[in-house]
Amino acid sequence: MKSYTGSRTIDGIRVLVDGRPLGERYDLRKFTNGGFEWTYEGAEPSQLALALLADHLGDDQKALRLCDRFMREVVANLDNDWEITSKDIDKALAGITDDEAR
Repeated sequence: MKSYTGSRTIDGIRVLVDGRPLGERYDLRKFTNGGFEWTYEGAEPSQLALALLADHLGDDQKALRLCDRFMREVVANLDNDWEITSKDIDKALAGITDDEAR
């Protein structure tokens, strides 16, 4: 199970997956040049949502399809410093994909 963490440091934003930096995944879609952010809805949180989902799912197209809802329902509601696991992401996605199936 993977662990994702985000923190605000004196050097700026830091997002890790299992202790390593999480890539922005600009190759999939570039919402912003500003990197990652969270606690609100916008371009930088969208970039984080996409990167988290692409890493977690291993399915770039599914990550693109779900990133807007995931940003609004999960990333925009993260605390300043946070940790989520693969299990947490799966739980959030179950609600998102169930809603989309209706």
